[in-house]
Amino acid sequence: MDSAESHQVKKRRVRYKGTHPRRFEEKYKELQSEIYSSDINKVLARGQTPAGTHRPICVDEIVNILNLQPGMKGLDATIGYGGHAQVILSKINPGGHLFGIDVDPIELPKTENRLRKFGYSNDSLTIRRMNFAGIPQLLSQAGDGFDFILADLGVSSMQIDTPSRGFSFKNDGPLDLRLNPSRGQPVSSSLKSLNVEALTEILINNADEPHAKNIAAAIFNYKQDINTTRELASLISNTLSKGSAKLSNDEIKKSQQRVFQALRIFVNDEYNVLEQFLSLLPLCLKTNGRVAILTFHSGEDRRVKKSFLQGFRSGIYKEIAREPLRPSPQERHSNPRSSCAKLRWAVKL
Repeated sequence: MDSAESHQVKKRRVRYKGTHPRRFEEKYKELQSEIYSSDINKVLARGQTPAGTHRPICVDEIVNILNLQPGMKGLDATIGYGGHAQVILSKINPGGHLFGIDVDPIELPKTENRLRKFGYSNDSLTIRRMNFAGIPQLLSQAGDGFDFILADLGVSSMQIDTPSRGFSFKNDGPLDLRLNPSRGQPVSSSLKSLNVEALTEILINNADEPHAKNIAAAIFNYKQDINTTRELASLISNTLSKGSAKLSNDEIKKSQQRVFQALRIFVNDEYNVLEQFLSLLPLCLKTNGRVAILTFHSGEDRRVKKSFLQGFRSGIYKEIAREPLRPSPQERHSNPRSSCAKLRWAVKL
C-alpha cells in the first residue's frame, strides 16, 4: 500500500449529544434523503420538515385553480425547492413546458439538478436565475403568453433552516436575510445606517410589530454591531422582558419572528418586487390564462387582493378569488409552516 494512502484518515461524521440531532450540520440523515428515506419519513410523520428540504403548500388547490392540462405552457415564478414544479410538470406533460425562475443562486442549481433527475429535459423545463423584472424576456420562448403563472411568496424551508443564510434565530448564523447573497448588503450592515424612525417604520409597515418603537430604539442604541441572528434575537428578548408589559415567552418569540420578517422584506425590497410582478401579469398571461399566488403575511395578501380587485374592475380579469383559500386542517396539522398561507387567484379576460 502506498504510504500516503496508509496515512489517510477517514473523516468522521459530526457527532451530537442525545438521541436526536439539533444543529443543522448534524442532521446528516435528513440531508441525505436518497440514503435515509425511512428516517425522512419519520421526520415527516412528526409534522416536521426534513433539513434541507421544503414541503409545497396547497398543491391540490393550485392544480385545480390553474386547471392544468397536457400541452400547457406556464411559469413557476418562485420555483424554490421545486415541489410545486414537479407536480405541475406531471400534469402538463406530454407536450407541456414549464419555465421556472428564482433569484437564489445557492438553491436554484440544486433544484434544477433534482428536477432533471426526474427526467425533465430542456424540452419540457427551462430554468433561469432571474427576478420578476426579467419575466417578459421569457415571452419570446412562450409564444403568445403563459397559460398559467404560479408564485409562492414564502421563504423556503431550506433557506430558513440553513444557519449560514441568516433567516432564522433557531440556529445561530450571520445576520444576512438576503434571498440572493451576491447582491446588496446583509441586514447586519443595513442596521448600522438606519435611525430609530426608519427602523420603527420598517417594523410597523412590514410586520405590524406592536412593540416597534421599543425594539427600534434598542437596536439603534445598542453599543456594538449586531452580526448574528442570535444576537438580534437576544436583544429583542432582553428589551421586551424588561418592559412594563411583562410579555410571555410566546409573545416575545412572536415579536422576534415579526422583526426578522420585517427586516427580510426590507433588505430584499420584497413589496416593490411583488408590485412589479403584479403589474406584469396582464402582459404575460394569455386570454383565459390563470394566476395563483400564495402569500404568508398580511402585507403581501393586501397587495395581491388590491391588484386583483383593480384588475377585475378595469376588465383585465374576468374572475378573481373573492376570499383567499386556506390550507386544509389536515395540511396545517401535518405541515405547521403552512398555517399562515393564503391562496388567491385570477383569470385573465
